[in-house]
Amino acid sequence: MTWRGQPRRPPRGERPAGEHEVRGVAFRDLGGLDDPALDHGDRTGGPGGGRPPDDTDAADHSRRLTWPKLTVLPVIVFAVLFATWLWFQGADLDSIARNSIAGGNVWLRLRQHIVLTVVSTFFVLIIAIPLGILLTRRRVRRAAPVVMAVANIGQATPAIGLLALLVIWMGIGMRAALVGIVIYAVLPVLANTMAGLRAIDPTLVEAARGIGMSALGVLGRVELPLAVPLILAGVRTALVLNVGTATLAYFGGGGGLGDLIASGITNQRMSVLVLGSVLTVALALVVDWLASLAEILLRPRGLEGGG
Repeated sequence: MTWRGQPRRPPRGERPAGEHEVRGVAFRDLGGLDDPALDHGDRTGGPGGGRPPDDTDAADHSRRLTWPKLTVLPVIVFAVLFATWLWFQGADLDSIARNSIAGGNVWLRLRQHIVLTVVSTFFVLIIAIPLGILLTRRRVRRAAPVVMAVANIGQATPAIGLLALLVIWMGIGMRAALVGIVIYAVLPVLANTMAGLRAIDPTLVEAARGIGMSALGVLGRVELPLAVPLILAGVRTALVLNVGTATLAYFGGGGGLGDLIASGITNQRMSVLVLGSVLTVALALVVDWLASLAEILLRPRGLEGGG
């Protein structure tokens, strides 16, 4: 006999449909979630339900490509650039200011700045990521504190002082500027690569080895995919650092938008100074926006619902 509105309990020793027991542990088939009777419990996290409510859905939404993420920042940057162009068109420019931007000088400096950022970031990646992987291996792990201390010194040194030393050693030109930018930006990628690999659950690595995977296979198919989010965060930080540091390349003969900024300061021409500064800020924002999209697109799908 059962009370009205209550489901009938199965006889002793008999389990409900779709429920099984293995080694004393009871579990339910995934197909059981299609049962309408479970819609008010298992799917919602209610009484007797499956997973409790959490912030996974909100976290998943933050990692998806949405229209605001795709459009808001580019629209703002475009509006700022357009307003600057309108202001620049109405500004009263003398011969000195005109000479600073004549002959396609603005586009030349912008291209130089982009080249400095892209090339320096490329060398940062091919140096910092393999080095971070190497320093997390058992045989080389003891050298990690020494390498991290050297990398910290590189970023703690004032950028303009580091560039001056490199110019004295290597001479004036883009090469000295590139070396200085790379030294300054190695730390974020190196630290995040090591942190991402160290944060992996050791049981996952042991399980991969237990099924016969080689050390290289474990690294490529288990460790690196799990460390990708932290590595991409370090790359994003390095990109923004490189955009800012590249403005100092002008003082070592490396070109870039720093030429416009320095020209505006030296000649006391506010219009040229504002143009160079706005272009630098806009480039940094666009680079950060592109890096944020890369973080979402390159994140392994198996980690989308994870923390």
